[in-house]
Amino acid sequence: MNGTYFSVALQSNLDTIYILMKNILVTGGAGFIGSNLTLELQNRYPDASLMVLDDFRATCFKNLLGFRGDVLAYSVADKSWMEALKNRPVDNVFHLASITDTTVLDEKKMMFDNVEGFRNILEFALQKKADVVYASSAAVYGSQDTPMKEEDGGRPNNIYGFSKWVMENLAKTYEGKLKVVGLRYFNVFGPREFFKDKAASMTYQLYRQMVAGNRPRIFKYGEQKRDFIYVKDIVEATIRAREAKKNTVLNVGTGRATSFNEVIDAINEALGTHHKPDYFDNPFDFYQNFTQADMSHHEKMTGFKCRYSTREGIIDYVRNYLLPNRETVPAQKA
Repeated sequence: MNGTYFSVALQSNLDTIYILMKNILVTGGAGFIGSNLTLELQNRYPDASLMVLDDFRATCFKNLLGFRGDVLAYSVADKSWMEALKNRPVDNVFHLASITDTTVLDEKKMMFDNVEGFRNILEFALQKKADVVYASSAAVYGSQDTPMKEEDGGRPNNIYGFSKWVMENLAKTYEGKLKVVGLRYFNVFGPREFFKDKAASMTYQLYRQMVAGNRPRIFKYGEQKRDFIYVKDIVEATIRAREAKKNTVLNVGTGRATSFNEVIDAINEALGTHHKPDYFDNPFDFYQNFTQADMSHHEKMTGFKCRYSTREGIIDYVRNYLLPNRETVPAQKA
């Protein structure tokens, strides 16, 4: 079969339909998740026209080494990119571009870049009659101590989570006009996050400490739990989101909460070490101590299930990506 198509089996119909994957735009395509998605799309659909839109403010060109498509250096919130693509066909938009640093306190900047950028995407997709899959976040849930269901959103702790919540509400206004599916990513880790430095995943931060021979530092007493999901599963869920039977928002996690102590155990296993945690007080009163995705709605919509448990993902990441590239990953000093 031509690489520009993939099949979707509908539960209500024995027929198989083929969804066009010919002209693809990935915003934020040089970022952590975006670059993993872009390179996988290139691998799966080698005949497709694949474009990346990224302003490179918070990423690195090295994430796209081996990419053979076009790269447009624009901010998604700057309408000028829409003019640049006016005469180019686009069938599918994967929108991952946004400010993701939760330490950004400039509320106007966060809202403008994330919400107005998304508004541009939706208007562009409407002009092109393109499907849209976009990144939301588990940050829309705020502080909860039970598995998070999609209907529980709307209580964010910070302006980042609020911007994602507003994006979800904006997407609802395009019901009946566009195919739009939002993905609430939980705590993602994996290859191509090195450039994020202090904003990179806990797995990456703890690995840097431990590979340097230091005790891994975590908040007392390591029993905080998060739904940590490997980026390979995130990419699969993002591509399959187009199979959703209707416009919706979907959780993307493993469905299991993993403690910080368990993360350290998995890194120790991958490294063959026995580092004990160095516990310290948590200085943040807005910290999410628990996240866990309820994946039942997502599984119903697309049939997606994670391939990797958190532990399996950490071991694969450390052994097959971090250690082989140790010379390019700066070790954290004590």
